[in-house]
Amino acid sequence: MRLIIGIVVVFASVLGGYGAIGGHFAVLFQPFEALIIVGAAFGGYIIANTGPVLKQTLGVFGILFRGPRYTKQDHLELLGVLYLLFKLVQVKGPLALEPHIENPDSSEIFARFPRFANNHHAIEFICDYLRMVTLGTRNVHEMEALMDEELETHEQENHRLVGAMQALADGTPALGIVAAVLGVIHTMGAIAEPPEVLGHMIGGALVGTFLGVLIAYGFFGPMAQGLNTIFEAESKYFLSIKAGLLAHVAGYAPVMAVEFARKSLMSEVRPTFNEVDQSTNDLAA
Repeated sequence: MRLIIGIVVVFASVLGGYGAIGGHFAVLFQPFEALIIVGAAFGGYIIANTGPVLKQTLGVFGILFRGPRYTKQDHLELLGVLYLLFKLVQVKGPLALEPHIENPDSSEIFARFPRFANNHHAIEFICDYLRMVTLGTRNVHEMEALMDEELETHEQENHRLVGAMQALADGTPALGIVAAVLGVIHTMGAIAEPPEVLGHMIGGALVGTFLGVLIAYGFFGPMAQGLNTIFEAESKYFLSIKAGLLAHVAGYAPVMAVEFARKSLMSEVRPTFNEVDQSTNDLAA
């Protein structure tokens, strides 16, 4: 909905303002100018990016339409999962984790949280590091460095798409100039035509510059920023897991380790202390 509203506002503002000053909409209909700009932009996009990035691009509108993947309820479930896992270690020792981390699909703990159970990346992340705990790893700093490396790699994979979209936005105005120059060249070839014909042709040529700038700053640029905002919000989910796991490895009680994880979340999706406390009490019961 947010994406649709934004598109409508851009078109309504630009075209509405143009119409209000008495502009002629027929002049703006220049399909071949649009073909030059958009076609060249996406041709350059294909040249500049690898297969995985091009594959990611197919899902851009889906990402922008849905917004950040994780809601407050998702984070509440995550904190519940962490609490039960840490409580299990506290009561029965690290080896009690093995059935859950080696066969997460059959884990009774994960099965209690349907949203989390469908997040295979998060399950893999937690299981990998808890497996290290069961194998005897207790060096918080080494584990943190390894987590940072993995999370940075994941962030880089997401931001390849952001960078590609931003480069597309940066290059589109120049392609608008290319279309405009070609339009002027075409006009020069018809210099013997009467002024009204030449005026229409020059106006059509200038539409190329207009389209290039509009597409870049009205659509591609905001899309790149929107993707960046969404990916940053989603990265907090894994940073929360990291904070909780490190606190657990450092020897904090399950309630405190979960509080470390809760504090890592953005305020708009962060459950309150009382909400987490009530949830963990219900789980313990």
